[in-house]
Amino acid sequence: RLMSLSHYYFPLFEESLDNNDIPLEVKYLAIVESALKPKARSRVGATGLWQFMYGTGKEYGLNVSSYVDERSDPIKSSKAAEYLARLYRIFGDWDLALAAYNSGPGNVSKAIRRSGGYKNYWNIRKHLPRETAGYLPAFLATMYIFEYAEEHGFKVQPPKYHYVETDTIHVKQMISLDQVSELVEVPIEELQFLNPSYKLDIIPYIKGEDYTLRLPREAI
Repeated sequence: RLMSLSHYYFPLFEESLDNNDIPLEVKYLAIVESALKPKARSRVGATGLWQFMYGTGKEYGLNVSSYVDERSDPIKSSKAAEYLARLYRIFGDWDLALAAYNSGPGNVSKAIRRSGGYKNYWNIRKHLPRETAGYLPAFLATMYIFEYAEEHGFKVQPPKYHYVETDTIHVKQMISLDQVSELVEVPIEELQFLNPSYKLDIIPYIKGEDYTLRLPREAI
């Protein structure tokens, strides 16, 4: 299921990572974070494919309202790449940057101090929170499984959509995904998949805001 979904999401992630000079393999982080569920929400409130906390999301221009949570938008939430680039500038090491993405730069800095100044994930691992101590191994295992899926006999189902087979239209009045489904004869489940940031399955109209509806190209 994840490999099938990755055909839709990974091209978006790779573009954002490339624009920020980040190794493309970092795309696998989204699997560890959310299992590629745009509406995934952690017990502490981190939301979306990249599991942004509310405050960090705001810092990167991701708006949350009664109708919309842009942390669930696959394109807008790719701002995670900018945050990862910032963490890399702080630590100068991708393993440490990924650890900081999980538990915050403060915890990684503290673990470095407690280890006696080591700046290597494996040397500071025992000083990190338990979840972070398992985070990089989970990332590496995920990357390995995906990169060597064929050798291990994984059969990937073809995805329902490729991103390039979809397009957006601007919405000029409030409309529900139910109404759209009826108009364009696309099942509501597919519209929900393509438009995960609309919390109530309603696309609002607010003057000055720019809301779009993503549809399969053949439906436009």
